[in-house]
Amino acid sequence: MAAVIELAGLGKTYAAGPLRVEALTDVSLTIEAGEMVAIVGPSGSGKSTLMHILGCLDVPTTGTFRLAGRDVADLPEDELAEVRNRSIGFVFQQFNLLPYLTAWRNVELPLVYAGMDPGERRERALRALDQVGLGDRAEHRPGELSGGQQQRAAIARAIVTEPALILADEPTGNLDSASTAEVLALMADLHTQGRTIVLITHEPDIAAAAGRVLRIHDGRLSEPQPSAPEPVAP
Repeated sequence: MAAVIELAGLGKTYAAGPLRVEALTDVSLTIEAGEMVAIVGPSGSGKSTLMHILGCLDVPTTGTFRLAGRDVADLPEDELAEVRNRSIGFVFQQFNLLPYLTAWRNVELPLVYAGMDPGERRERALRALDQVGLGDRAEHRPGELSGGQQQRAAIARAIVTEPALILADEPTGNLDSASTAEVLALMADLHTQGRTIVLITHEPDIAAAAGRVLRIHDGRLSEPQPSAPEPVAP
């Protein structure tokens, strides 16, 4: 199966005058198409920096990043913008829905930026809302939706371009337990449909919903090894 994400020796250093901060150090990672992977770590661990690089919102200082086989460093800014719009679906903690637009108008926005025909945009937006169980809320504005419904609308917006990768950054951070369960069930359903999902969180119980869990600490990524079984007494 083809890799969607390939990181090799990735590093990110921020400089402020004489001060240099290594946000990421020697990060190597491969995520295959159709995987659901969680990256878990506390605040300041480097997970937000890694998410920004995976989303082509920032560039590494060292190392390489290949997205769906393409070296991101080789792409000019206009192609990077197209990759962000077409190949990556973003889901954020704050939903980032425009309050004056209906649900389907919010969902169609990536297709507007892609220059798609209005009729096809509406059709695909409504289909995406159906996929997340919000077909009957298409004409509702965000203020008329619950927190869980708003996040599902945001997920519909993330999948409407049929991206190679869905990046979910703390997607349940503003939700109650019932809405959190709904969103995680939806993520699991998208995963079973073959979507590639990277879930970034600081909560181990949320990370446990993924098929593979990676930990990041002080800018270094690791994959926990399974515990050895307890020896059986003779």
